[in-house]
Amino acid sequence: MEKVGFIGLGIMGKPMVSNLYKAGLEVMVNDLDENIAKEIETASKGLVKFADKETIGAECKVIMCILPSAGIVDNILFGEGGLAKTMKPGTIFVDFSSETSGQSKDHAEKLAKTGVKFIDAPVSGGEPGAINGTLSIMVGAEEEDFNAVKPYFDILGGSAVLIGGTGSGSVTKLVNQAIVNLNIATVGEAFTFAAKAGVDPEKVYNAIKGGLAGSQVLHDKVPMILDRNFKPGGTIKVNSKDIKNVLDTAHQIDSPMPLTALLFEIQQSCKVAGGYMDDHCGYVKFFERLAGVEVKRI
Repeated sequence: MEKVGFIGLGIMGKPMVSNLYKAGLEVMVNDLDENIAKEIETASKGLVKFADKETIGAECKVIMCILPSAGIVDNILFGEGGLAKTMKPGTIFVDFSSETSGQSKDHAEKLAKTGVKFIDAPVSGGEPGAINGTLSIMVGAEEEDFNAVKPYFDILGGSAVLIGGTGSGSVTKLVNQAIVNLNIATVGEAFTFAAKAGVDPEKVYNAIKGGLAGSQVLHDKVPMILDRNFKPGGTIKVNSKDIKNVLDTAHQIDSPMPLTALLFEIQQSCKVAGGYMDDHCGYVKFFERLAGVEVKRI
């Protein structure tokens, strides 16, 4: 594995870069917040170096990013001082960001004109998965390109699955986001019902967690709700962006998703109520407001 570039040092990107340099790799990084980049640079004892995007494009054969939106990805590639100006033919650009299949295909088509390969590789697992190197990576790529970057995926994730061609990784992530977010909302609604009925929600959780209702969402989110801990691993704001991408794609292909559409309106209600930056277990507050009750430990 050669020196790698990485753009975006947020909640996910920072620990991902840490895992790369801890595996002994040299990493060139860029972020709007140079202080974060310098912090990682110091911690890495020289394995991580801050650089502008054009330098990263010129010196790295594999470049990765994880950014808030497709528009930002487009800007770091093709905007002023963008990577595309200096990336050489044969370079592989790996986009871990969540976006639509159409947006991924658009980036791939633009880069193909310069001989640069594009891989859409959105991830699931949140901040804990990024820290522990156990992310699930959903990949849209040519098999040859996937194999070339698989050693990097093995450092960052517990699994990396090649779904198909460009855009298929993005579709898979949107499927994941619809299921996960609807599951969290359902948990919030159900436990609000339990609290309103006067039943201890913690005892309800202990009673059902080993049965068919048990899930990773139930295990991870109910204790947070009971503790009134809404510190975000994934904010409602970020997940709302993903759900909008789900609906936009669904409308384009005429695939009705009425439950997901309702979820988007719940997210909008959370935004209006000032909870947009809560962890997505904060959906419970929407149902609490309707029922006039709070889900907490008794």
